Amino acid sequence: MTCQTAGIQTTRPVRWRGLNGIMGVCWEAEGRAGATGYYLSPDPRFVLFSADLGDRIGMANAPQGLDRDRRPMTRVVYVPAGMPLWTRFSAAHRFAHLDLHLHADRLRGLLQPLVGASVAEAAIRRPVEMRDLGGVELLVGLLADEIARPARHPAFAESLVAGIATGLLDLSAPGDELPTERALGGLTPAQMTRLTCRLRQARDGRLSVAQMAETVGLSESWFARAFKATTGTTPRQWQMDRRIARVRALMIESDLPLSDIAARAGFADQAHLTRSFRQVTGTTPAAWRRSQRPG
Repeated sequence: MTCQTAGIQTTRPVRWRGLNGIMGVCWEAEGRAGATGYYLSPDPRFVLFSADLGDRIGMANAPQGLDRDRRPMTRVVYVPAGMPLWTRFSAAHRFAHLDLHLHADRLRGLLQPLVGASVAEAAIRRPVEMRDLGGVELLVGLLADEIARPARHPAFAESLVAGIATGLLDLSAPGDELPTERALGGLTPAQMTRLTCRLRQARDGRLSVAQMAETVGLSESWFARAFKATTGTTPRQWQMDRRIARVRALMIESDLPLSDIAARAGFADQAHLTRSFRQVTGTTPAAWRRSQRPG
C-alpha cells in the first residue's frame, strides 16, 4: 500500500494481526491543522473510526478535490481496490481507527456464499461512506480487541470480519425493491451513500426531491417520509447542513474572502451565505471565523 502523510504521527505503537487474506491494524494518532495524507491500496480496505470526526478531516478522491469537492471524513469508509484517497485536517485532532485490508479474492470468498457472485462483485466495487457504525459497532470493538490482544482462535476474528463486511457493504442488486427498508419506513445505509455521492457530484451542491428520490428508486412521497424517518430532517435541510459544513471547512483552511467561499459552496452571493449560515448556526460567517482563530 502507498501511504504518504505530513503532519500526522502515531501516539501509541501500532497493533496489527495477520489472518487468512486479511490484515487488521489498530492506529492511534494525531494530526495538526493542515496535515495531509495520500493513500492507495491494491486491495479493498475498511477504515473504521472509534468516534465521529465532525468536520476536522476532509477527504477527496483527487488532489484538487480537497479544494473543490472536499467532503467530511465519516466514521466508516470502504475504499475499493485501486481507489486513491487524499485527506486534509482543518483542525488539530487526535483519533483512533481500525483498518482492515482484505485481499479481493478473500472478500469475494466471504460474500459469495451469502449473496451470490454478481452481488458480491458489485459490492466489492462500490465505495461506502457512513456516519454511524450502527449495529456493527459491537463487532468492530470485539475485532479491535482480538487484534490488539489475541485471545481466541483466528477463526473467531475472521468471522467478525465477515460480519463487518456484510453489515457495511452495499449488498443491493440492480432492481432490488428493498422490501425490508420499505417495511421499516427508512432508507438503508447503501441508499444514503448513493445520495451522498450524487450530491457531491452536483455542481451547486443541491438536488431536487425528485432527483434524490430517483437516485434511490422511490417515489417522491415515499422518499420524503423515508428520508425524514432516517435522518430526522428534511432533504432541503440536510443539503443545507452539508453546504454549511463545507463553508466552515473553507473558512478554517483558507483566507478566501466570504464572497469566494459563497461561490464555491453554491450560494448566490455573500448575503445569501450570511442569511443561511445564521439560520443554521445562530451567528454570521465572519463572527464564526473570528471565533476559530487563536488570540
